[in-house]
Amino acid sequence: MSDIQKLLKEAAIQICSGGSAGFVEVCIMHPLDLVKTRLQIQNSRGVNREDPKHYSGMFDCLRKMYKQEGITSYWKGIVPPILAETPKRACKFFTFEQYKQFFLLGAPAPTPLTFSLAGFGAGVTEAILVNPFEVVKVTLQANRGVGKELPSTWSVTKNIVSKHGFGLQGVFKGVSATIWRNGLFNMVYFGFYHSVKGWLPECKDEIQEFLRKVSIGFVSGTLASCLNIPFDVAKSRIQGPQPVPGEIKYKGTFKSLCIVYKEEGYLALYKGLVPKIMRLGPGGAIMLVVYDYVHSYLTANFK
Repeated sequence: MSDIQKLLKEAAIQICSGGSAGFVEVCIMHPLDLVKTRLQIQNSRGVNREDPKHYSGMFDCLRKMYKQEGITSYWKGIVPPILAETPKRACKFFTFEQYKQFFLLGAPAPTPLTFSLAGFGAGVTEAILVNPFEVVKVTLQANRGVGKELPSTWSVTKNIVSKHGFGLQGVFKGVSATIWRNGLFNMVYFGFYHSVKGWLPECKDEIQEFLRKVSIGFVSGTLASCLNIPFDVAKSRIQGPQPVPGEIKYKGTFKSLCIVYKEEGYLALYKGLVPKIMRLGPGGAIMLVVYDYVHSYLTANFK
């Protein structure tokens, strides 16, 4: 097998492994992503706490959504993530491997800095590719309609493009916040996981090895979520419905962060943290572990 064939084979394995990891993760964890978005786009300033449309927390949101919109509402907006997550995660893991080689900087083996820089690069690339899907997803998740009242993914996409186009007010609205969110997340996510996995010795027992990887992946996803949550809030505010129709209040990542902080306090910058951790803690573990095992399987069976 030539060097080019080997490179193409490894690229195909990385893409398939990453796509599988993303598909499995989004199908399992999407309801928590929806709850996170609902909490983040909710402005708590001057809100009547007794309002049935106000959510006091994650479990209150889940309860009210079930009562008012039905159990299927937990998967609102899942089509864009399914369409996006497979190529998104494939891109994420594939570009991480490429950036890792680039950031070796002549070192004989990857260092924690190598993993972190490669993770940040992969996150930026991923953010640019996925932002249009994020705009559609947030629009769908913010909609409180039920059944036939709920617009389709295609109609929402068509409406966004026809009204605002493909620019920074259209499908690339909030792209800078998405870049900061994904870049910082992947920097910690990959940097911590691969560094700690290299420090902790592998277990000979398959179950113990599986638990070792899951534990490191869970901590990786949790730490990364805690670091990037303010940028996630800014992204949701920019891409979600504005408080006053026709008036753009949240525009620009750091400007939006300042508005949220001034009007609602610093805790508002961490809105949706619990469902985010509950999703990306185990979700991060699912992705890394699925990627590792699928990559090992494909490498062993397609020589």
